[in-house]
Amino acid sequence: METIIREGTPKTPFVRFDSDKGLVEIKGRSIPENSVEFYKPLIDWLEKYSGSPTKETNVNIQLEYFNTSSSKCILDIFKKLELIHKKGNPVEVNWYYEEDDEDMFEAGEDYQSIINIPFKMIEMEE
Repeated sequence: METIIREGTPKTPFVRFDSDKGLVEIKGRSIPENSVEFYKPLIDWLEKYSGSPTKETNVNIQLEYFNTSSSKCILDIFKKLELIHKKGNPVEVNWYYEEDDEDMFEAGEDYQSIINIPFKMIEMEE
């Protein structure tokens, strides 16, 4: 499978989806003009990846801000990852947030309460 790497912009996050390493990374700001258009190829990639995932999938989410439409797309990503996990392939999410960013911490907790995969809440110092 092809690795997806997208450089971040002021409106879209850096993205790396690497099937060889079992790595899913999203970092930065997510306020694209059209969230569905931005995230659909990533969700489609996960759909294909779920057919033959690596032994373990590591997910690193390090967002400083995301809008409401992005939050729905991120939930869709987590739902695809949850299906991989339910098939017996371990998935672990590392949710990074800055120490004084309660909103991002709570967003991680919200996803954690909805999705049944192990979440690690990781506080970063400024």
